[in-house]
Amino acid sequence: MQANGAAAAAGEEPAGSGCLSAHNGESSEPAHSNGVLSSNNGLSGTGSTGSTGPTEQPGGRKKKRLSQADEDVIRLIGQHLHGLGLNQTVDLLMQESGCRLEHPSATKFRNHVMEGEWDKAENDLNELKSLVHSPHAVAACRPSSGGSGSEHSPTSCPTADVIRRMKFLLLQQKYLEYLEDGKVLEALQVLRCELTPLKYNTERIHVLSGYLMCSHADDLRAKAEWEGKGTASRSKLLDKLQTYLPPSVMLPPRRLQTLLRQAVELQRDRCLYHNTKLDNNLDSVSLLIDHVCSRKQFPCFTQQVLTEHCNEVWFCKFSNDGTKLATGSKDTTVIIWQVDPDTHQLKLLKTLEGHAYGVSYLAWSPDDNYLIACGPDDCSELWLWNVQTGELRTKMSQSHEDSLTSVAWNPDGKRFVTGGQRGQFYQCDLDGNLLDSWEGVRVQCLWCLSDGKTVLASDTHQRIRGYNFEDLTDRNIVQEDHPIMSFTISRNGRLALLNVATQGVHLWDLQDRVLVRKYQGVTQGFYTIHSCFGGHNEDFIASGSEDHKVYVWHKRSELPIAELTGHTRTVNCVSWNPQIPSLMASASDDGTVRIWGPAPYVDNQEFEEECSSMNS
Repeated sequence: MQANGAAAAAGEEPAGSGCLSAHNGESSEPAHSNGVLSSNNGLSGTGSTGSTGPTEQPGGRKKKRLSQADEDVIRLIGQHLHGLGLNQTVDLLMQESGCRLEHPSATKFRNHVMEGEWDKAENDLNELKSLVHSPHAVAACRPSSGGSGSEHSPTSCPTADVIRRMKFLLLQQKYLEYLEDGKVLEALQVLRCELTPLKYNTERIHVLSGYLMCSHADDLRAKAEWEGKGTASRSKLLDKLQTYLPPSVMLPPRRLQTLLRQAVELQRDRCLYHNTKLDNNLDSVSLLIDHVCSRKQFPCFTQQVLTEHCNEVWFCKFSNDGTKLATGSKDTTVIIWQVDPDTHQLKLLKTLEGHAYGVSYLAWSPDDNYLIACGPDDCSELWLWNVQTGELRTKMSQSHEDSLTSVAWNPDGKRFVTGGQRGQFYQCDLDGNLLDSWEGVRVQCLWCLSDGKTVLASDTHQRIRGYNFEDLTDRNIVQEDHPIMSFTISRNGRLALLNVATQGVHLWDLQDRVLVRKYQGVTQGFYTIHSCFGGHNEDFIASGSEDHKVYVWHKRSELPIAELTGHTRTVNCVSWNPQIPSLMASASDDGTVRIWGPAPYVDNQEFEEECSSMNS
């Protein structure tokens, strides 16, 4: 877009212009050299954005016109350098490129705000008024914090209202600074004669008036949640004010850092094996190479094979704090394993014996002090163990005809629900006393939601229903076309992971009640196989399989990212350590429990190179 010649002659500046163009060595406005607004070889004039064709430079050399993208990049770099205090470098960059960092009215406004010259800053708003409704504005009427008003879209927000909001923010800062300086009369004058007449956000004005009662500056800063008079609070104020101005007038704060952070986050999200927390601080990554996590850092490699069980291992589960692993077997024993916090190696801690049947399901209490063990379909008992002492606290059985094959703890740790396929569905206390029961529900698997009221139960009708034991209501949540052999719920309670007979692993959104994804690869017949969420932020899913493998998927991808081999019979259960994202366990009919972790490093240089490639 070419600059308007008439506007240039009148000394006016097009709002959408980001660069300056010199005309025959003459300048239509004085040159600035403050690291924010710069001139081109001492000359500045009206902008020209996206224009084509070269310009003549001294000595007959022709300079290529910059594209809009080039101009944007130069402004971003200039803003970043200015933030580092390299103002002379910014001046030189702007002079040589012919660009300007921001509109001169915005520069003047910025300086007056940072210097606390509130009357001048308020007058600057009149100059900015014509620039507020630029088509490039991205958030002209976005509300800022501190009670600045209700939300409006840029198109529905009149210019006068935007200026009024900006003026309110300026006067609010002015009022608070007067209060901190002990100038109560001046602050009261601002409140009564400047803020109140704006007739804007009276609720906030009432809050501000309450600050008059603050006895000292520290009390004011604490109640107002304000940094106090100075650079920090004024910079935050500028960040809020900028949201009302288009980026062609004033760049969003720290825009280059924001873009770089977004790029790093996008690379992390696209990284199949990313399984560590990524610090949002850009200093924690290299911007010179792409973010890539190696498969060698992922729990794809056998670290240990636990062989202490003497029959099929039906279940395994890490404790909530990640320090222990419990495994249950057809040999009627439960083994508690201790996880070494440094080496992540497991060692046998204690064996819990005395079960009349094999152990097919285990559930840790929320505080990890207790462990409940259930048996197969013909088992009418469940055992509640004190993990610390290894003593049996409760052996519960309501009837010899019961089938108690699944259990789930209430979040309060004082109750649990249990049931089975013969129609039993009980809620009990830690002593096994029956608190409530639900008749006629043939339970396959159970889960208590975090609200402490709702229990999810899969049943023989190929569905998951929600049961509320307080008001005795129930509702359908998930409906499948095939039997649901087991399910588990994500930490945030939003997603359900189902192992469905002959179908495999399905992911459901419980809130929207829709099937999100069907994961491919796993062999699932009518055996009960338990899958799990895991990894950092529960970004991954793992499941056993009847083809003797452990399958791992990224939550967003239907195809497995890893197929782990080593077991020689059906893998019944997989558990991912909730505190150590690189540690996973699997239990199999081959009588073993395999512990999976990153590849072992035998060469320090290789380890360093691998870590370097991860960039995290």
